[in-house]
Amino acid sequence: MSSAANFAVRSHVAFGRLRAKTAACVWLSIFSVCLPGCERVGSSRYAQLMQDADSKSARGDFARAINLYEAALDDSPRSAEVHYKLALLYDDKLNDPVSALHHFKRCLALSPNGPHANEVKNSIKRDEIAALTMLSGDSVITRSEAARLRNENLTLHKELEARTAPLRSAPEKLHVGDANSKKIASKKNDQTYVVQPGDTLFSISRKFYNSPKRWKEILQANKKSIRDPKDLTVGQTLVIP
Repeated sequence: MSSAANFAVRSHVAFGRLRAKTAACVWLSIFSVCLPGCERVGSSRYAQLMQDADSKSARGDFARAINLYEAALDDSPRSAEVHYKLALLYDDKLNDPVSALHHFKRCLALSPNGPHANEVKNSIKRDEIAALTMLSGDSVITRSEAARLRNENLTLHKELEARTAPLRSAPEKLHVGDANSKKIASKKNDQTYVVQPGDTLFSISRKFYNSPKRWKEILQANKKSIRDPKDLTVGQTLVIP
């Protein structure tokens, strides 16, 4: 091969290498420019999905909220929060401990020391039992249902206390009323006696009770009107209990 031809071949090869390097540099530059922009687009999409999902969940549209949360999942550490919210939806709103258990475990795997770690661990233990109970055919009460029942029970307990309080005081009032009734009846059944000349408490007690020993009862029943027990006033009316 002539020297001219040899030079042409070498020049063509060198030009090809230069073109390849230039293309590589161009693509690297484009990638470097695009990567931050792509990350910003991804973060913006994630934030929008989470915002929409939270809004749907707050409005009670749990099916749509679940779809939006699942669209935000990408197996990155930030997805731990998504799994946590999905777990709460399944656990508290949909009474589905099996699905809740899956998302609680994914949350713990992605963020073992995250802000919800302790709560998630406790929830996993509870939902494992709930899932087994559900699969065995027994009923399961969710946390929200249990809280509602506790509140209702507290309310009923207060109402019961309010209703039984008058009933508890009724026997006491009845007892006092009975005592007063007895006193009134006793007063109604008391006899009276007009003191005669020569009467004493002893003689009056013997007259009514066939014994002088009850003179103190007569004195007690008339203590406001008897000034001197040894000197009764003739014509005075005494109560004989």
